[in-house]
Amino acid sequence: MREQNVQEKGHEQLSDLVAVVLAAARERGRDVADVPLTAIAAEAGVSRSTLLRRLGGSRGALDEAVRRAGVDPGGRRPVRERAIEAAAQLVAERGLGAVTLDAVAERAGCSLPSLHTVFDGRDGLLGAVYELHGPLPDLEALAADPPERLEDTVRGLYRAVVAAFDREPQVLPAIFADLFSRPDGPAARAMRAYVPRLFDSLSRLLLPHVEAGRVQQLPLPTLAQLLLGPIVTRILLRPVLEPTLGPDLPTVDESCELFAEAFLRAVVRAD
Repeated sequence: MREQNVQEKGHEQLSDLVAVVLAAARERGRDVADVPLTAIAAEAGVSRSTLLRRLGGSRGALDEAVRRAGVDPGGRRPVRERAIEAAAQLVAERGLGAVTLDAVAERAGCSLPSLHTVFDGRDGLLGAVYELHGPLPDLEALAADPPERLEDTVRGLYRAVVAAFDREPQVLPAIFADLFSRPDGPAARAMRAYVPRLFDSLSRLLLPHVEAGRVQQLPLPTLAQLLLGPIVTRILLRPVLEPTLGPDLPTVDESCELFAEAFLRAVVRAD
């Protein structure tokens, strides 16, 4: 009886530790196997040596308990990285409709509970894909060290947008296709969390020129539409325009220069 009580107590302690390590993994966006024992001990409120005694000298028992809970402890690249990569490939190959958590788990080589541990459902996963494969990283980098001249800012913004559309796997065309076909679909839901950061970068890049009197006092959304609308339309129509118009159609680089000049003529205040 005493041995049974000891075993039951050991299982209870492991169950408690599983909850602790899953929470720590979720907070860090990492696999369970990538969360150091020191961090697990701190979350559990014990020393590392005490934690090791509870685990019998190694973390193998904890990893096995995590597996029994339905979560892959990992040890490869973090589940977050593998899942974002797998989802991006599925989006580019088959469109957003193919991106189910089951399909992502299969391609990423992880379990469904692992995905739920790292992401807040399918929309959370898609939001992470958009953030990584859209123009936001380049725009935030540009906003962190903005050019002094408005002309250079506009050209830098165009380069960021073009690079995001051309980046492999090509996620942005599928996102826009879903936005146009389903205004309340998964792309729109995930983009709602993305748009404020996008406009924050645009405000840091454009509003100083407005405040300095170089640019007309236009609302930021209007400036953004005047700036980005032409180049986004040009890129989205590329599969139709290029085969049809051939050499008569300016290249994307030439179009960026033409659109930049047109934007500057439209918004720069006359001396």
